[in-house]
Amino acid sequence: MKKIFPIITILITLSLLGLIFFQFLWLKSAKEIKEQQLKENIIKASGDAAIRMADENKMMVPKKKEFNFPADKLNLEFSRQSTIKRFSKDEMRDIIRSSFDRNFLKDIPFEFAVTEGTLMGDQVESENFYRYYNDTSSNLQNAVIIQAPSGSSLESLVPDEFLVVIVPHQKSIILHELIFFIIGAILFTIIIATAFYLTIRTLLRQKKLSEIKNDFINNMTHEFKTPLATISLAVDALKNDKVVGDREKSNYFTGIIKEENRRMNKQVETILQAALLDKQEVQLNLKKISAHELISNALNNMTLPVADKGGKIITHFDADKCTVMADEVHFTNFINSLLDNAVKYSNDHPVITVSTANVNGHIRIKIEDNGIGMNKETLNRIFEKFYRAHTGNVHNVKGFGLGLSYVKTMVEAHKGTIKAESTLGKGSIFTINIPVVK
Repeated sequence: MKKIFPIITILITLSLLGLIFFQFLWLKSAKEIKEQQLKENIIKASGDAAIRMADENKMMVPKKKEFNFPADKLNLEFSRQSTIKRFSKDEMRDIIRSSFDRNFLKDIPFEFAVTEGTLMGDQVESENFYRYYNDTSSNLQNAVIIQAPSGSSLESLVPDEFLVVIVPHQKSIILHELIFFIIGAILFTIIIATAFYLTIRTLLRQKKLSEIKNDFINNMTHEFKTPLATISLAVDALKNDKVVGDREKSNYFTGIIKEENRRMNKQVETILQAALLDKQEVQLNLKKISAHELISNALNNMTLPVADKGGKIITHFDADKCTVMADEVHFTNFINSLLDNAVKYSNDHPVITVSTANVNGHIRIKIEDNGIGMNKETLNRIFEKFYRAHTGNVHNVKGFGLGLSYVKTMVEAHKGTIKAESTLGKGSIFTINIPVVK
C-alpha cells in the first residue's frame, strides 16, 4: 500500500493535467476556426451586398450601345448615378442585412459606410460607424473594405466606390458560440477533479483504517495476553502441593484468577459496546436527574486512584439549574472515562478541576487537568474510534482507543456537545454542554 499509493496519485494527477491541457488546446483550435469562419462569412456577405447594390444601380443606366462620338460618352457619363445617390441609408442597411442572413450571420450586428471617390470622401455611414472605425485598438482589424459597387459588372460606368463593413465585438460573438463547449469542458473537468479528490481521500481513509485495524489487533493481543498469562501462572500455582494445603494461598491465587477474568470480560464488553454504538442499537433509559449527583458519583470512583498518585480533585459546582434528561449509567460512565484519562495521562501529583455553570439553557461541565497534554494532530483525532495517541514509553497507557469515541457518542446521544482543548506538557480541558430540563 505504501508503494502503490504514490504511483496511483501521480498517474491520476498526470491524467487530470493532461486532460485539462488537451481540452485547452481543443478550445483554442475551435476558437481559431470559428474566427476564420466568421471572417470569411463577413467578407463574402459584404461582397454579395456590394454586388447587389451595383447590379441594382446598373438597371438605372441605359443599355449598352456603340458610342461613336465623344459627346455620346459624355452624355452617358452625366446620366449615370452613384450608389450613394441611388440608395438611402436604410436601404443599404437592408441589403447588407439580407446578405448577412444568407451567409450564416443572422442577428450579427454590423456598422457600414459607402464612400465615393476616396476611402474617406463623400459617404453615407451608419450611426455608430465612426465610433468603431476610430477605435483602432480593437475594431479596425474587424473592418472589411470592398471596392464596389464599381467592381461588379458595371465596369467603369459608376465612379469608384468602397463599401466598408465593421462587425464589432467579434470576440464576444465567438465566445457566445463556444460558451456551451467551454461550460461543458469546465463542468466535466470539475467532475473528474472531484472524482480524483474522492479517490485519493478514500485511499487515505483505507490506509488509515488499515493502520487502525493493525493497532487494534496489537492492542487487543496485548490486553488479552497479560491476563491469560497471569491466569495460567495462578492455575499452575494452585496445582502446587504446598498451595493446595494452604487455604490462604489458595484464596489468593483464586482471587487473581477472578480479577483477571473480570478484566477480560470488561475488555470484551467494551468491544461489544462499541459494535452496538456503530449499529445505533444502544437504548438510553432517560429520566430527570441531577447532573451534580451523577458527577459526584463519578468523582467518588476516582478518589482512590487520584490519592494513590498524590493528587487532588477540586470541584466548583456553580450551575443553579442542573436537572437533565439523562441515562444514569451512561452519563456516569462518560464522566468517569474523562476523569480516568485525566489520571492516566498525568504526571505525579495530578490536579483535576471539575466545574459546572449554566450557559444558554445548558449545563456546562468542564474537566481540567495538569497532565501531559496533546499536540494538535492528536487533539484533532482523539474522538476517532480506535485512535490512540503515541505517548512513548513513559506514559504508554493500555487500551483500545474506544474511550473518547464512546464519550462523544454518549454526549451527542444526550443532545449535547463536547470540545477538547490542550497544550502539550501543560494539560487538557474537556468541555461538555448538556441541555437542562426547563
